[in-house]
Amino acid sequence: MLAHSCFHSLPSPALSCVAPPTSSAGHQPVSKPCLPCPQVKSRVAFGKPLVEQGTLLADIAQSRVEIEQARLLVLKAAHLMDVAGNKAAALDIAMIKMVAPSMASRVIDRAIQAFGAAGLSSDYPLAQFFAWARALRFADGPDEVHRAAVAKMELKRHI
Repeated sequence: MLAHSCFHSLPSPALSCVAPPTSSAGHQPVSKPCLPCPQVKSRVAFGKPLVEQGTLLADIAQSRVEIEQARLLVLKAAHLMDVAGNKAAALDIAMIKMVAPSMASRVIDRAIQAFGAAGLSSDYPLAQFFAWARALRFADGPDEVHRAAVAKMELKRHI
């Protein structure tokens, strides 16, 4: 049985809550983005807290948008799986396998950047999250396999 876990002290909206499955797809979408933690609010560079600087704000915004894009693709695929079956959702499933792990890597990388060297220390789980996100990129086949599958399915739809 899966348990409900929340990551409340992460520096961006990147990682959220993971809960037990709620659809036949076996996944529950990320739904509660985390806010920047006190560590990032207190870090100062060039005389201002990082959260007041454009680069961190842009990273938070970009991360939030990428998370939402991936979340919506997961919801669409899960809906298709529920109403039309796994075959009908094959294209969306392949797109998720392409999009979600690379999105997680980028978002976690931005969080590590916001933490500086501390982001790689054992004081925070970010380095471990990054390693797992990278491993996901070949856990169900390398990115190239999923890109090829998406391209073939897309071409088949239009030929």
